[in-house]
Amino acid sequence: MVDVTEELQLRREIFDKARRVVVKVGSAILTNVGGIHTSFIADLAREISYLRQSGHEVILVSSGAVAAGRKKISWQDSAPLGMKEKQALAAIGQSHLMRTYEEAFGFYELDVAQILLTHADLSHRDRYLNIRNTILTLLKFGVTPIINENDTVSVEELKFGDNDTLAALLTNLLEADICICLTDVDALYDKNPQKDPTARPLHIVTKISPEIEAMAGNSNSLFGTGGMQSKIRAAKIVFSGGGTAIIGPGRAPRVLQRLFAGEDIGTIFLPCKERMKSKKQWIAHVLKPKGTLLLDAGACKALLQGGKSLLPSGIVGISGEFDRGDSVNCCRLDGSRIAVGLVNYASVDVNAIKGLQSREIASVLKCCDNEEVIHRDNLVILS
Repeated sequence: MVDVTEELQLRREIFDKARRVVVKVGSAILTNVGGIHTSFIADLAREISYLRQSGHEVILVSSGAVAAGRKKISWQDSAPLGMKEKQALAAIGQSHLMRTYEEAFGFYELDVAQILLTHADLSHRDRYLNIRNTILTLLKFGVTPIINENDTVSVEELKFGDNDTLAALLTNLLEADICICLTDVDALYDKNPQKDPTARPLHIVTKISPEIEAMAGNSNSLFGTGGMQSKIRAAKIVFSGGGTAIIGPGRAPRVLQRLFAGEDIGTIFLPCKERMKSKKQWIAHVLKPKGTLLLDAGACKALLQGGKSLLPSGIVGISGEFDRGDSVNCCRLDGSRIAVGLVNYASVDVNAIKGLQSREIASVLKCCDNEEVIHRDNLVILS
């Protein structure tokens, strides 16, 4: 446990050291019954201007295109939106949303730049690094990047799932110090505050345990697609990259200034002591596994305790279709995941050599490019 005095000191140290910050705002606070909440965007621009003047680099991850599109064409249909309607409304609303941001930031003589991404943009390593270079160059120019998922073209296999995840991935990609998710709830609560008057907010989390993850069901956002559970998942991604994640009350006045002043609001997730290597972050959090390898007890022990590569002899089962270089899950026989990694062989070849010794690969496949199915350098242990 962390006492109040130590907690406040930790907060001040984290914010005092922060140089690069990712701020994510979701539909729950960006929109109202009339569409885009222009007064909120004006306040947000003022706060980011304050951070910029204080010497911080800021990357903004913003939802809101669909809501802006609804307002633009006065869409009144109350029926649930299908994929084609969402994509069309996003196409209509994105320019309106950016114009609102340009006007708000322009008041403080700040320039902004729009970046729209799909999951595929990050899942290809060269494009992943190009995105990093582009954003860092914008920051060098003194321009605030405003990033959103490209809802106009995203389909299920191209989606991040929510902008909480996108913000977390960008935090690690850019080696940002802090990722702040502004939402419509005050903090993470230990119980459901709507049902239990004894519920208390957790202002600092030192470890994202199963108990903490279970608490995410107690603090539900009424709007948007993320919810508290997605924010916990995002915090775990940021944690692995050595950054600090924060859930902040987006509707609180001057919330960013108050956070950077060390005020005890929202929930802060402390960073891990060791940052996972960039490539392994990409493998663990960006890539979507295309198959599963079932491992025997000996192989699991070799990976978890011995720091070894995965050899064909330890594989007892395979599912899914994948090519060489794809990401796959490594699981115990009960199905529980222990690792994820990049395979050196396609699924048809892995199926042919599973259970064999490495020296037997050449006789079965007529060649042997690698003795390992997954090399340790391309393997991430999940713990």
